[in-house]
Amino acid sequence: MTMTAKPTGLAAYATVTAAYWAFMLTDGALRMLVLLHFHTLGFSPVQLAYLFLLYEVMGVVTNLSAGWLAARFGLTSTLYAGLGLQIVALIALAQLDPAWGLTGSVIFVMCVQGLSGIAKDLAKMSAKSTVKILAPTGEGALFKWVAILTGSKNAVKGFGFLLGAVLLGLWGFTTSVWVMAAVLAVILIGVVAFMPTGLPQGKKSAKFSQVFSKDPNVNRLSLARMFLFGARDVWFVVGIPIYFYAVLSDGSEESNRAAFFLIGSFMALWIILYGIVQGLAPQLLKAKTSTTPQIVHKAVTWVAILTLIPLALSLAIWLNLPNLTAILVAGLLVFGFVFAVNSSVHSYLILAFTTGERVTMDVGFYYMSNAAGRLLGTLLSGLSYQAGGLPLCLFTAAVMAGLSTLAAQRLKG
Repeated sequence: MTMTAKPTGLAAYATVTAAYWAFMLTDGALRMLVLLHFHTLGFSPVQLAYLFLLYEVMGVVTNLSAGWLAARFGLTSTLYAGLGLQIVALIALAQLDPAWGLTGSVIFVMCVQGLSGIAKDLAKMSAKSTVKILAPTGEGALFKWVAILTGSKNAVKGFGFLLGAVLLGLWGFTTSVWVMAAVLAVILIGVVAFMPTGLPQGKKSAKFSQVFSKDPNVNRLSLARMFLFGARDVWFVVGIPIYFYAVLSDGSEESNRAAFFLIGSFMALWIILYGIVQGLAPQLLKAKTSTTPQIVHKAVTWVAILTLIPLALSLAIWLNLPNLTAILVAGLLVFGFVFAVNSSVHSYLILAFTTGERVTMDVGFYYMSNAAGRLLGTLLSGLSYQAGGLPLCLFTAAVMAGLSTLAAQRLKG
């Protein structure tokens, strides 16, 4: 990628972060709106999972090509494209007509969610790659900048979950979607107006074949990342929201609204705390004084710990322990803490393993694996919940975390 004069680090970082925040706020709100709205329409767990499948499939495809697109056309182009496509997706979703019936609605929402998936991963890859370029070279600086971006993004996405649930209860589905589209359009205009010059503009010689990494560490980390996110989404996407809805709602409109708020609040709290822990991960892991091999060792240790948590929660449900809902809430918050540390370590390691010349390619490939994990987790979330309820969801999460541990053990610092 060619560069003009390097932009002021903090100015460019702040602008990119603001754009990423705005996107993730609408992304979290949209997911909660779709999930709860269609659950109240009578969609089964598997049908709800279908709504998000194309979102995750397009994430895999987009991340595979996004690194090449950024290398060829520049990081600002892919960032603007991500924001613009999300606006188009929101406007399209507002056209949903109940008269289309179940099959027509599922197909339409799947396609719109697929467009949103493309948008999300263009924005994510652009923001994460920019950090590698802008971060100072001091000890622990890269880990710190990555952690701040990733942690704050997830905190904002958590507010998005709550926002989506609240908007659904107050304004209904269609009005909420239109409002989010309008707000995001204003933000896109502001980002274009204030984006500093000097970020990589791309080069025409970039080849798509360069997307595939020849670095064993990048490939092994990508495999570990795939199973890590599968371990989260296998209970997060369908299992827990539907389980809590069954516990909290008696089917009346008033109890539905209360259930929406409580489920949205829990999902928001989980994501917000996850984001806060991600931001604190460099301090928790003493990254400033740790070498890359030491952080690799910590990655293995923390994912091994993660494996035990859903296994214990699955056993708690099977034994029908007293105060089960409280145990689940507490256990899943602990899962979020350990998961956040793992995620932050991975986000640092991918940038530590790559080079400035290959950053968009390797980050795109890595997040393709991230999307593949979400796709796998989303599909298994609906299937496992329908087949064996929440206990099977959580047991499957433990298996996925165990596979992530095996992949992480093969990393070399």
